[in-house]
Amino acid sequence: MYAITIPEPGGPEALVWDEVPDPVAGQGEVLVDVVASAVNRADLLQRQGLYNPPPGASPYPGLECSGRIAEVGPGVSGWAVGDEVCALLSGGGYAEKVAVPAGQLLPVPEGIDLKQAAALPEVTCTVWSNVFMVSHLRPAETLLVHGGSSGIGTMAIQLAKAVGARAAVTAGTKEKLDFCAELGADILVNYREQDFVEEIKRATDGAGADVILDNMGAKYLGRNVQALAVNGRLAIIGMQGGIKGELNIATLLNKRAAVTATSLRIRPLGEKAAIVAAVREHVWPLIASGHVRPVVDRELPMNDAAEGHRVLEGSGHIGKVLLVAP
Repeated sequence: MYAITIPEPGGPEALVWDEVPDPVAGQGEVLVDVVASAVNRADLLQRQGLYNPPPGASPYPGLECSGRIAEVGPGVSGWAVGDEVCALLSGGGYAEKVAVPAGQLLPVPEGIDLKQAAALPEVTCTVWSNVFMVSHLRPAETLLVHGGSSGIGTMAIQLAKAVGARAAVTAGTKEKLDFCAELGADILVNYREQDFVEEIKRATDGAGADVILDNMGAKYLGRNVQALAVNGRLAIIGMQGGIKGELNIATLLNKRAAVTATSLRIRPLGEKAAIVAAVREHVWPLIASGHVRPVVDRELPMNDAAEGHRVLEGSGHIGKVLLVAP
């Protein structure tokens, strides 16, 4: 088969479409003929040599895919050759085939095109696990999402609204904020022109955000804690703004607030399977009913994955960038 390889870390040009050995479906796995994958920030870090796959994972980038089951490995039940699926991966999505633990498979939701289903696993699992399983967002509470027009952000807005919460977002352009509003976002903050702490306080009558989903890390740590409501929960899922920040423990204590940080890729198989099962139970019906949908900015040929990385690095996209296999 062919896959995107990274012979040497570097810029987008480091991604090479090359012939590699076919994967094999091991115990508890299925082999999927990949129709599409999607570009995630973690893929950019892997390309730069900053985020290696966990032990035993495919060396090729790609944390999600959609396709058809080509082979069912030993110990797998409930899935059959030919089933159309999407999957959460530890790597290997930028390829014509990938071996997937059965617990990380999802059926393609009703009403969703097979290619577009590749935009779902990473964002739904990330948002549901952090916002709902860890941070327990409840109806009438306020969720603040940084990067509201990203793949994560567009999904978080929709899921927050689906459960009856308010959605607040930050983004850097009017076009992106307008799109977030179309998805249902209630509070719009242009981070280039406005202070999100002040705007969230103003919009919540001084209370603050009950849950914050943060992809920035160190850069926003102190201000995120300031923006939290009493009993608020800050969920950190990225480090785009650095890895070392300063935390005012007194503010955290006074608010009886919590800070958590998670990474989906390195979780044990059992934890991933539990998250995938929860997503299938709670999110898939919302997609099938039309209340939630994937947001896709563009589709590119998989052998031009370099362009997909350039798009993400330029931050001009809204939603997900897909890579379609030949």
